[in-house]
Amino acid sequence: MGVIFELSAVLVIACVAICALFKKADIFPALCRGAMQGLITLKDMLPALIVLFPAVYMLRASGALDALTRLLAPVMSIIGVPPETVPLALLRPISGGAATAAATDIINSSGADSLAGRTAAVMIGSSETTLYVVAVYFGAAKIKNTRHAVPAALMADLAVFLSSAWCVRLMWG
Repeated sequence: MGVIFELSAVLVIACVAICALFKKADIFPALCRGAMQGLITLKDMLPALIVLFPAVYMLRASGALDALTRLLAPVMSIIGVPPETVPLALLRPISGGAATAAATDIINSSGADSLAGRTAAVMIGSSETTLYVVAVYFGAAKIKNTRHAVPAALMADLAVFLSSAWCVRLMWG
């Protein structure tokens, strides 16, 4: 099974080439058109990405994330969410890499079998990098007014984080 996964890219390329041979299609111009469309899409998405990545870094480097974590920790404890998972819940909608680093920190400090470690694992597996996805997809589609998409997606993230914590507490107490 591992060999199939390792060869999957080669197999896909081979299948495309074989299909193109049967259809007598010229692959190179099609690949060039696809690459051009990809670059146009990248041009539309790049401004949002240029803003998001430094913003996440500044949030972590400035200490604002730690201050917000300390501020929200008592409330999270009351509603049944491990306070250690607050940085993960704050970073996950913005950046997958920063959220993975936060989850790694939680698991390393609390342990993989701890309530916080299990909650972090479920949270990161159940959620999405909402603002990144909105920036990429809405930018690619050239949609300027997101209307209710961002608030609705952030409310969904909140629901995911709360239900993750509650389910882990219910299953592993």
